[in-house]
Amino acid sequence: MVHATGYFTHKACWQHEMGAGHPECPERLDAIEDRLLLTGLDAALERREATPAALADLELAHDRLHLAALRGLADTLKDDIAAGGPKYAQVDPDTAMNVHSWEAILLASGAAIDATDAVMAGELRNAFCAVRPPGHHAMRRQAMGFCFVNNVAVAAKYALERHGLQRVAIIDFDVHHGNGTEDIVAGDERILMCSFYQHPFYPACEHSTAANLVNLPVPAYTRGMEIRELAETYWMPQLDAHRPQLVFVSAGFDAHREDDMAQLGLVENDYAWLTERIKDVAERHAQGRIVSCLEGGYALDALARSVEAHLRVLAGV
Repeated sequence: MVHATGYFTHKACWQHEMGAGHPECPERLDAIEDRLLLTGLDAALERREATPAALADLELAHDRLHLAALRGLADTLKDDIAAGGPKYAQVDPDTAMNVHSWEAILLASGAAIDATDAVMAGELRNAFCAVRPPGHHAMRRQAMGFCFVNNVAVAAKYALERHGLQRVAIIDFDVHHGNGTEDIVAGDERILMCSFYQHPFYPACEHSTAANLVNLPVPAYTRGMEIRELAETYWMPQLDAHRPQLVFVSAGFDAHREDDMAQLGLVENDYAWLTERIKDVAERHAQGRIVSCLEGGYALDALARSVEAHLRVLAGV
């Protein structure tokens, strides 16, 4: 039986950046890497370099015109810089591209696809994708909230369409609502999406009531034990009823109490508990198969400690 946990990343994920002082910064990946080396956890993971996603696979979750617009913006930016123009192309007030962003976008989604292939092939038990940019705010036709392409939604659709699975689950524990993932998967009965998120909070949009979504909006200052109770009560019965053959995780760590981007009160033990319960579901229904992708988490030390907790459970160490 395969027990290895894969760790997918690529140097291009460091090269995408959106300007000085932006919270979604390359140092996020540095903090995670430093923590893995400091704790020795790095030795327990099987490192793999991501390959770029094919446009045909991105189109499983995104409109072709959206992808063409992003690629065109990247090409225009290169020309503008060569002519002495600005270094960034602004997509929305929070989200910008530099000359490396398009490559990073392809590799972030490519990591999720590569991890899906490796887990489905039985080469790895489960996998974590340490990638930027994140994805769960990216809608079918719109980039927003630091996100351009929805890595987890692409991989979930890929598992269904390319690997012939009948049922998958997406579990999103980022502090922000995964509106992009919801936009892409709402109404697709093959995909069960379970999430909690601070509400009211970013993004200020209506939440779908589609039957395949288990949304748990919680108020500011909700603590970890309350989240655990809600997940146990509302997520677990639905996940067992759905019987996913592969479980995807939108692993955002900005609900940590040290993260000042939000106001929830989780700590590392809560992320470990959530990962244990996700792993239990995967063991019962999906032969242990999990693909997890980094989303938010902006307090660098808390992010690194939380990813460590998540990975320790995935790797069983």
